[in-house]
Amino acid sequence: PPTVAPVRLAVLVPVKRFTAAKGRLTGVLGESDRARLAEWMASGVLDVVAEIPTFVACDDDGVATWAQRMGAQVIWGAGLGLNGAVDDGVGHIISMGYDHLLVTHADLALPGALLDVAHEGCITLVPDRRDDGTNVMSFPAAHPLSASYGGGSFARHLRQALAVAAVEVEVRRDLGLSLDLDTARDLAHPLIRKVLPPWLPTNPANPAR
Repeated sequence: PPTVAPVRLAVLVPVKRFTAAKGRLTGVLGESDRARLAEWMASGVLDVVAEIPTFVACDDDGVATWAQRMGAQVIWGAGLGLNGAVDDGVGHIISMGYDHLLVTHADLALPGALLDVAHEGCITLVPDRRDDGTNVMSFPAAHPLSASYGGGSFARHLRQALAVAAVEVEVRRDLGLSLDLDTARDLAHPLIRKVLPPWLPTNPANPAR
């Protein structure tokens, strides 16, 4: 029988400057702890997908150095904003001949199931736990979704996916992947508290508390 070539999957992770991340935790964590937390979460995401070619979309030298140290390729997109950076990154990856893309936020405290989201020939969306944002999306390179992040992005991405008649659409409600970490309330979530690093000042296990 003829040999079927394996699907070439690539992962795209947009990452903002660590010192500018987690602004909604101002007043709960200092700037250095917010930056360290953002890098810790992004590193956890890249660790999970380490076996897959991974690209980091960024416009910060520190993030670019971190990404290369983590084994990812950098797609530089100065001044594009989140949606522009994702669309630019997707276009770059498709031009390299990849068949399927997985796009994920970098602020997932429980990213363990990330690679389960990518299904050949299927558009898969993972909403946040409020069904408002889109934490992860996966799609064939032949049918890329345009990034539409911001409030209500899940509904916009779902409408866009459903308009692609030739492709199956799956909404995957994964408890771990739905938990992004943006607010003090998120820090107190029972599942997130279990995995927070011990150096974090808000972690009850921190001996300095």
